[in-house]
Amino acid sequence: MRKFLIFLIIVISAGVFSYNWTPTRHYILVALDAVDYIDRKVRRRLGIPLAGTPDLAKLRQRLKSENLELGSAVFMRIFKREHELELWIRRDKKFVLFETYPICRWSGRLGPKLRQGDRQAPEGFYTVSQGQLNPNSRWYRSFNLGYPNLLDRSYGRTGDYLMVHGGCSSIGCYAMTNPVIGELWEFITHAFRGGQKRFHVHVFPFRMTENNLALHSGNKWHEFWKDLKAGYDLFEANQIPPRISVCRKRYQAVAGRRGSVGNQTITRQCRKINVGSL
Repeated sequence: MRKFLIFLIIVISAGVFSYNWTPTRHYILVALDAVDYIDRKVRRRLGIPLAGTPDLAKLRQRLKSENLELGSAVFMRIFKREHELELWIRRDKKFVLFETYPICRWSGRLGPKLRQGDRQAPEGFYTVSQGQLNPNSRWYRSFNLGYPNLLDRSYGRTGDYLMVHGGCSSIGCYAMTNPVIGELWEFITHAFRGGQKRFHVHVFPFRMTENNLALHSGNKWHEFWKDLKAGYDLFEANQIPPRISVCRKRYQAVAGRRGSVGNQTITRQCRKINVGSL
C-alpha cells in the first residue's frame, strides 16, 4: 500500500512537471506525510506492525549482534516529521544507535506545546526519572516526558501528563503501539536498575539538518529550532548527551563529558556561548 501511494505521488508529480509548474518541496513533504498516515492507519486496522518496526521477538539476538546488553544507560531522540523514535544505548563510554522505531501517532503540528488543551505534542529537551514511569497506564505502559520543563515554565506554558505510551491514539502524546513500548520499557527499567538516575529524551520537529532548518526558515519557531539544533549537533558530533541549561528563556547546550551516562538535570544557567534565541 505505502509503495503504491508513493508511486502514485511520483506519477502525479511527473505530470505536474510536464505542465511547467514546479511544486515546492513543502507540498511534496505534505503529500508524503499523508502517505505515511494512510499506511499507518491501514496497518493498525489489519494488525500489521508499522513499517520499520524491528523484529521484537528477537531482542536478545539483536542485542548480541551489537554487543549491547540490558542494564546499560539509555538516551532517546524523537523526530516529529519523520514519525521516529531513536533508542541509543551506552557502550564504551559513548552511546550507539540500537533501533529507530516508528511512532504510530502524535498530535498537533510542528512546534512546541504552549497550553493545556491545545492537543500539541511537546518539543524540547526533557528528562525522565523512575518516578515518571507508569506500568499501569491505560495505554499499557507509559512514561511522562516531564513537560512543562524549566524552559516551558519560564514561558508560563501549561499542560501535564504528556507521555510516550502504547496504543495508537494521541492527545499531545507520542503513541508507539503496545509491542514497541513494551520493548522500550525493558530498556528503561533495566537502565534504572543498572544505576542510571534519569535519561534524556530530546524531541525535535524534524531531523535537524541545515537543509531541513532552511526549509522552515519562515516558520515562527525557526529561532527556537536553532536552539534545539545546537543540542542535536553536539550529540551528532560525539554521541554523548549534551548538558542542557536554560538562560534568559533560551536553551543552551554544551558538549557532554566523556563517559557521561546522561544523568544530568536541566539547569538554570547562563554560559559564555549562546545558541540562538527565542
